[in-house]
Amino acid sequence: MKKIIFTEKAPAPIGPYNQAVVSGNTLYTSGQIAINPATGELVLDTIEIETKQVMENMKAVLEAAGMTFENVVKSTIFISNMNDFGTINSIYGAYFNEKTAPARETVQVACLPKNVNVEISMIAVL
Repeated sequence: MKKIIFTEKAPAPIGPYNQAVVSGNTLYTSGQIAINPATGELVLDTIEIETKQVMENMKAVLEAAGMTFENVVKSTIFISNMNDFGTINSIYGAYFNEKTAPARETVQVACLPKNVNVEISMIAVL
């Protein structure tokens, strides 16, 4: 059995997918990009602001599932420019306790949806 997670505090899906799905005690999130859920507009002013919006969207999805960043066991970060890694890593890291941070990979890709610079997905466990 799976349970669909949806919150208006994160961007609505723009295709045939959901914000997240719970199966058993595991939450699988879809990738979040920097869309302001209140306006539906992209937030791309700087890589710092963009990354913070992505993490706030992910926080909202986790909270809708009754979880926090402490529940996250795996993250995947897709970035369009590896030169932004340090900045993205710093903002991402502020949401986690370094001693209990999840496993993660960061991959540079040719293009992301809506030509954003960063997309993050996570797996969390109760």
